[in-house]
Amino acid sequence: MGDDGGVAGMKGKQTVWDMVRSLAVIGIVVAGIYIFVPHDEKADPTHVVDYRVETITARRAAPYPVAAPAGLPKEWRATSVRYDRKAANAWHLGFLDPKDQYVAIEQSSDASAKHLAGITQQAKATGQTQQIGDLVWERWEGEKYDALVRQEQGYATVVTGTASFEDLGAMAAALEFKQDPKQGAQQ
Repeated sequence: MGDDGGVAGMKGKQTVWDMVRSLAVIGIVVAGIYIFVPHDEKADPTHVVDYRVETITARRAAPYPVAAPAGLPKEWRATSVRYDRKAANAWHLGFLDPKDQYVAIEQSSDASAKHLAGITQQAKATGQTQQIGDLVWERWEGEKYDALVRQEQGYATVVTGTASFEDLGAMAAALEFKQDPKQGAQQ
């Protein structure tokens, strides 16, 4: 009986040693693949989204003219888009600007101070305005985000983010406010 235990113990050690060697070989193969497969360290990891379909859908559903940019240079990359009818018809379109700063378009039927504070990361009105095209926007400043704010009858439009007021203004200037004509007739 003692001999069987010794053989079993020996086979167990040999099996563990075989597993260690196999893992070492696999590790070397993986390292070789990593070294020899080219990768671009300068590649942009940003996931860009196409917002055209969501914009059309929001313009059909929203009770206000939905804002979306037109003619922005390709360096502006859309990163997020959503429309939520149940959350006060909230429209969100997020971008990274050419300087990799965040810029978001936020619209909603909720123009309350609490809602505006939430989407601007607690920015506050400065009392200053900024003329962009035919529209006058309020300038808001905060620790995290600055914002350009327009409050209309029944809704608010906010261009906010970590970008400079110059780039927030560039986004605001590119905005087209549209609503599906059928939606306006339904109200």
